[in-house]
Amino acid sequence: MFITKKHLSRRTFLRGAGVAVGLPLLDAMVPAWTVLARTAAAPKPRMGFMYLPHGAIMEHWTPAAVGTQFELSPILQPFEPFKKQLTIVSGLENKPAIAPPVHALNPGTWLSCVTPEPSQEPHGGVTIDQLAAQHIGQETPLPSLEVATEGRGGNGACDRTYGCSYGATISFRSPTTPLPMESDPRKLFERLFGQGDTAQERKAITQQFASILDLVTQEAHDLQRTLDAPDRAKLADYLESVREIERRVQKMEAQDLSSLELPDVPVGANFDQRLNLMFDMIALAYQANLTRVFTYMMAGEGSNVTYNHIGVSDAFHPLSHHQNDKARKERLVRIQTYHSQAFAKFLTKLAAMPDGEGTVLDNSILMYGSNMSNSNAHDEFPLPTIVLGGGCGKLKGGQHLKYEDKTPLANLHLTLLERAGVPVDKFGNSTQLFSEL
Repeated sequence: MFITKKHLSRRTFLRGAGVAVGLPLLDAMVPAWTVLARTAAAPKPRMGFMYLPHGAIMEHWTPAAVGTQFELSPILQPFEPFKKQLTIVSGLENKPAIAPPVHALNPGTWLSCVTPEPSQEPHGGVTIDQLAAQHIGQETPLPSLEVATEGRGGNGACDRTYGCSYGATISFRSPTTPLPMESDPRKLFERLFGQGDTAQERKAITQQFASILDLVTQEAHDLQRTLDAPDRAKLADYLESVREIERRVQKMEAQDLSSLELPDVPVGANFDQRLNLMFDMIALAYQANLTRVFTYMMAGEGSNVTYNHIGVSDAFHPLSHHQNDKARKERLVRIQTYHSQAFAKFLTKLAAMPDGEGTVLDNSILMYGSNMSNSNAHDEFPLPTIVLGGGCGKLKGGQHLKYEDKTPLANLHLTLLERAGVPVDKFGNSTQLFSEL
């Protein structure tokens, strides 16, 4: 019996009139009679880091039981469908982040676990996402993607001793190079799917053509004729997802009141729309293999955004100073649960994306948490931290791990890098690997 199945490169793009659209993993990218693990299409780990400002109400975050027989707490309840790939890690502290200017240091030290030097110029540490990008991100168009829901990191980004370098980003390429977080959905979309060496060129292309998909329609039709039915369905579903996000971005843009003096960050339902749209674009970037590494600030440090869409009219940061008032804490739990729900929707998309013999979620290592614990006290112990995804079979999941009090957060970072195949012996102030993870 002869197999004549055509083999496509994993790096195949649809191209036309100055744009390129990446493709998801198709069966046609795997040579016939070839073991998947021996091909370029073999699943490779993806990593993502989602940052929550202002800590968590820990009694509503931490499960009562340790081990595998635990019930999810109220804030983590949205992750019930993914419990088998969920690990809650308790007992962690990030000592290098402990300093008086909490909001000015927390974001930029969360993924580095390095104490910054007192200076108006940045001098901290390389973050885990950038170490990962050096090793697992070099085969993709974007080695890493840095995203935020709010511009400029909220209102608590600067300090007279440490400057403004650590409050508005969670990603550092080098000790002196903080990476800006993209908070504009239009700019993020153009970065992922547009073309042009400058912002002006990308803007000109966008104005000239209504849709990037319109430019590659003929090539897409030509490719579909060479694919079998399952691949045609995958390609059609992926392109429809791109089209839907185009429509949503354009709809948001049509509501832009740029001629008015508006705040940097939309409030209420607009914030909800932006948060979910950013997650959807990250999911598309994963699906099209445009990047394997991302960081996402789900709200700005010192954020004053309100959550009217879930019935909380208080500004986020002032509410975080709850003074142990029961009603205020309940509203804060509602916000923190909403963030979990938004992340869970993202997980649902990844779990539905085929990737090799599993799904994108099966091959992902996702860390979600904060560099603060009790927001009212501004303390850094115990940090709310969870890990989700299968990690290409290298994460156990389904467990609540409780380590000795004030165990370095850097131990988790070191372990996640090791699970992703990144060669590193030490990270920040790490002391050991977590073999239980």
